[in-house]
Amino acid sequence: MSHSNLPVRNNEGFLEESSSWTPDVAIAIAAEDDMVLNENHWEIIEFLRGFYKAHEMSPPSNRLFVKAVKDSLGEEKGNSIYLMQLFPGTPAKTASKIAGLPRPTNCL
Repeated sequence: MSHSNLPVRNNEGFLEESSSWTPDVAIAIAAEDDMVLNENHWEIIEFLRGFYKAHEMSPPSNRLFVKAVKDSLGEEKGNSIYLMQLFPGTPAKTASKIAGLPRPTNCL
């Protein structure tokens, strides 16, 4: 899937419409950051999409993202080192972008 086939995104690469997300879109967005998604990535992506559906927002900060993952998937996955290995940079932001969710607010 080339960049031209991707749905409309904002200047930071987040989808304008989260409803236009598909797994292929996630793979293409991840590839832009030289990431190849494995089942560990997909587990977090599916968790985030469920979180968004339940709360109508992305986890607003990295700290809350880590806590939400820990509460849902356990301590082994709910820690910043694990999440940073999967989603380099700012895990909450990187994972939300790949999951087709709006940019986390980070208004702390």
